[in-house]
Amino acid sequence: MQATTQLIHSIPVDPLTGAISVPIYQTSTFVQEAPGVNKGYDYARSGNPTRATVESLVAQLEGGHTGAAFASGLAAIDAVVKLLQSGDEIVAVDDIYGGAFRLFEQVYKKFGITVHYVDTSDIDAVAAVLTAKTKLIWIETPTNPTLKISNVRALAALAKAHGCLLCVDNTFASPALQKPLALGADLVVHSGTKYLGGHSDLIAGLVVTATAELGQQIKFLQNASGAILGPFDSWLLIRGIETLHLRIRQHCASAQAIAEFLQQHPAVDKVYYPGLATHPGHAVAAAQSKGFGGIVSFSLKEDTQEAATAFVTSTGLFKLAESLGGIKSLVSHPAQMTHKTIPAAKRKAAGVSDSLIRLSAGLEDTEDLIEDLRQAFSTLEKNKHQQNIEWKHISNLPSGSLALA
Repeated sequence: MQATTQLIHSIPVDPLTGAISVPIYQTSTFVQEAPGVNKGYDYARSGNPTRATVESLVAQLEGGHTGAAFASGLAAIDAVVKLLQSGDEIVAVDDIYGGAFRLFEQVYKKFGITVHYVDTSDIDAVAAVLTAKTKLIWIETPTNPTLKISNVRALAALAKAHGCLLCVDNTFASPALQKPLALGADLVVHSGTKYLGGHSDLIAGLVVTATAELGQQIKFLQNASGAILGPFDSWLLIRGIETLHLRIRQHCASAQAIAEFLQQHPAVDKVYYPGLATHPGHAVAAAQSKGFGGIVSFSLKEDTQEAATAFVTSTGLFKLAESLGGIKSLVSHPAQMTHKTIPAAKRKAAGVSDSLIRLSAGLEDTEDLIEDLRQAFSTLEKNKHQQNIEWKHISNLPSGSLALA
């Protein structure tokens, strides 16, 4: 059975009423037959039937043992870090999501957890920073926003040999394209807000574990810390996942075409998309994924925040906004948005330049999206030309006229 068919028919029909859509159990508590005797649920923080359905669904999608749904992607990341203790160390991808960097550096650092940031696409670089205190290797692949590709299988083998865990943020690829647990990872996290939800109408996070033991630990932390996903958002997430494979195919097709367009544009310095044969991680991505995703990043030859700002405020179909993975295309400027919490020097060292722009290809017609980018480049060029005319005019003014103005 194909993955799409299996997914659709793994979502249960309600046994009580026959409802084909999973019911929203909007309740805080459950009546018990006697103290401690219930129908599987006692209090909604500890468990809810709607949330249980989406947790089981995502675990199945990832080929894992246990799924846990959280109130946000960062809450999911937080639960994984709580597996560690003071004195432990993390080796994390250098091109990291700004929210994860903020959590690591401004929350857990003061509790004695140290993070070393390296290019995880370089296995030797990862091996070089592992110590006896390393308990977790943290990667995104593709990374946010320069779309570096890490070899999950090789890193899993390294983690196993070193006796530490490997956690993969699979948000950008989604389980429709990539299954890190099958490649040897111990944990997978998702911002369910993105491709899994798919409609830009919910905030959610997910953790999937490879083993029952890790699953028990994550479920304990979910209940103990309480950052659970509510029943209505759980239902929205289920609804989004139902069309995941169909949406991902279009996201990937548009992103590939956009990347090829950008690669030929004279105003573009570099295009970051693993579907391009020129991408350094293309071969690895092709080997471990069924596709290359819906995110394309690129930098401008005029490497300034001003040029990037002018571009991202000139698009029409690509809406300037945080987030990605929805049905509407989005554009963002990481240096001023998603990665602004990362110090400029560290950000640039990881490849996030001042002019780097990230695109999330939605479900609009591909040619319409390319035309929108084409007109934004034209607007950028017109603005640059106008600025040159104004500067020449100022330069040709008689000496002293600026002071008199």
